[in-house]
Amino acid sequence: MKKNSILVFLFCIFFTQIINASENDIYKKIDLFGEVLEKINKEYVDEINQSESMDSAINGLLQSLDPYSAYMSPEIFNEMQTETSGKFGGLGIEVSMESGVVKVISPIDDTPASEAGIKAGDYIVKINDIQVQGKSLNEAVALMRGPVGSGIELTVRRRGEKKALIFNIVREIIQIKSVKSDLLKNNIGYIRLTSFNENSGKQIKKEIENFEKNKNINSYILDLRNNPGGLLSQAIKISDFFLDNGEIVSTKSRKPSENRRWFAKEGDLTNGKTLIVLINYGSASASEIVAGALKDHKRAILLGENSYGKGSVQSIIPLKNEGAIRLTVAKYYLPSGKSISEVGVSPDIEVNETTNNFRIKTETDNQLNYAIKLLNG
Repeated sequence: MKKNSILVFLFCIFFTQIINASENDIYKKIDLFGEVLEKINKEYVDEINQSESMDSAINGLLQSLDPYSAYMSPEIFNEMQTETSGKFGGLGIEVSMESGVVKVISPIDDTPASEAGIKAGDYIVKINDIQVQGKSLNEAVALMRGPVGSGIELTVRRRGEKKALIFNIVREIIQIKSVKSDLLKNNIGYIRLTSFNENSGKQIKKEIENFEKNKNINSYILDLRNNPGGLLSQAIKISDFFLDNGEIVSTKSRKPSENRRWFAKEGDLTNGKTLIVLINYGSASASEIVAGALKDHKRAILLGENSYGKGSVQSIIPLKNEGAIRLTVAKYYLPSGKSISEVGVSPDIEVNETTNNFRIKTETDNQLNYAIKLLNG
């Protein structure tokens, strides 16, 4: 186990004890932590950087809470806020940290990662020649960034595969068009949503209105596969487009005064036409809110695979040192009262990907083909 891993592990233990301690014991635990840190500084076989050790301690505390809470140093926080277009490239994946390695929540359509064959649920264990174990999520993400046109090698462990998979990918500037549409045979309106950004609701409304001008349109497919989520406000808007009334989603936080509920307004833009929603393990967060709301109101048939299970709200909280923490502040609940966290949304009709050559909206897309046959039938 590497030095950094040992420190994070020890700090996780001590800070978890601090969280669980009573108010009377908390100062004793803090003193104990100080004593352990002093022993490490004096006795550990290698000299350590105390500033980095404290960063590891803070990050260890946050990551012991859940996979989505994390510490951002001033440098990382500044990078997140700074426009780097034209200087840095990415792979096009949404990731989290699980069991000490990077877990792919979802590859984004038409990006180097999706074209190379990275799949939702893959575990990235090695970035070039560097082991991911022991690194924070922010450190791993920083390793995956780099100049546009530069190459990177990812070593991946995948469920059902005995051997590790190697992917050689070239970084690109990631530009995401969140909404795509197509008129499928027998007048099926197909809408694919790849993320929930500020303009997603407007774009989907425009696509629905264009479809509705075609009086022969009789059904819709809303494709939320490999959609890692985004803005809650857009998830509420898009759900409302297909509903006439009823609750869409609620959030519950530690403070009862911050608990909220959102409801649909009258007016289904599709006039109640048959709707199939496609989901898979890469459908997370806002995608699960839309799919879950439409399922609970029996407005849509969900087809595909169980979704990811990210049912929590994160807030970026600036710190005095000009860094910040990403902290989970609330959880989402569906109209049925069920939580999405770690459970996800289950499809009404389970259709799994058939091969490793599976690509969305191609000849290998057996899930979309099944949905089309179902609507035509």
